[in-house]
Amino acid sequence: MVVKRAGRPVVAGVDGSQPARRAVRWAAREAQRRHVPLRLVGVFPALVPQLTGKMIGSAAAMRDALRELAGEQLAAAAAAAADEVAGLAVEQQIAADDPIPHLVEQSRSAQLVVIGDRGHGGVHGLLAGSVAVGLAAQAACPVVVVRGTDRADGPVVVGVDGSPVSEAALEFAFDAAAVRRAPLRAVHVWSDAFVDPGLTSVATWDELQQEHQMLLAERLAGWAEKYPDVAVQRAVELDRPARVLVEESARAQLLVVGSRGRGNVAGRLLGSVSHAVVHRADCPVAVVRPETVSESA
Repeated sequence: MVVKRAGRPVVAGVDGSQPARRAVRWAAREAQRRHVPLRLVGVFPALVPQLTGKMIGSAAAMRDALRELAGEQLAAAAAAAADEVAGLAVEQQIAADDPIPHLVEQSRSAQLVVIGDRGHGGVHGLLAGSVAVGLAAQAACPVVVVRGTDRADGPVVVGVDGSPVSEAALEFAFDAAAVRRAPLRAVHVWSDAFVDPGLTSVATWDELQQEHQMLLAERLAGWAEKYPDVAVQRAVELDRPARVLVEESARAQLLVVGSRGRGNVAGRLLGSVSHAVVHRADCPVAVVRPETVSESA
């Protein structure tokens, strides 16, 4: 079960960039849906140079300037959040630290961390920033990377591969669809790469497709009973998972993936499918990892 963490805030990373401002607005709406506060976190470099004499004063002045800038960025983000959702409780925190470890620490007391797909200097529509990818790989709660088109309609799409990770993704996705009163589109993609061609005389492709349809139906059954008001669409495809999910994202308001999937070893890196969709999806992406699975709060 995904940690519900009732009452814990939605956390949004702030760096003054346009993607971060989009993420703050998305996070404000999500905090409103969940009836929890929004915590805005600004991180500036912790400069600790080995200097003496006048250079120490210069370093101190630089730290003060960076802190002041971070404060201005937080104030602007808070104003954007208030403009998006009137009356929302908004907290502001500033820290001198590296962004990824600090936001990972923040994730331990959050129910969700939201971040833009890239910070200053990123190229629009190309690659997700290193902070977004690193945080999604390490956070202690689900992470949403806000990218692509921010749609108010369309389904919540979830990738299902039958692993324990996709079970966590399914719970998050059903909950997200229920809160949004949106349909849920569950997508299971299988590949013939590991099927012995000699088996085709016994198990035809149609039979294999039917087996995968049954697998998806079994995975969805319990969650559909728990969320009876969520309309569920099922899709089973023979293709590469990342490509299908990226295509699905063009019509979705949220894409939910688990990381890691079957066959991967636990670690500090995203699985190949989640890594690909974080880089290429055309809607916000929620990444749910095994380490974010526990008892309900």
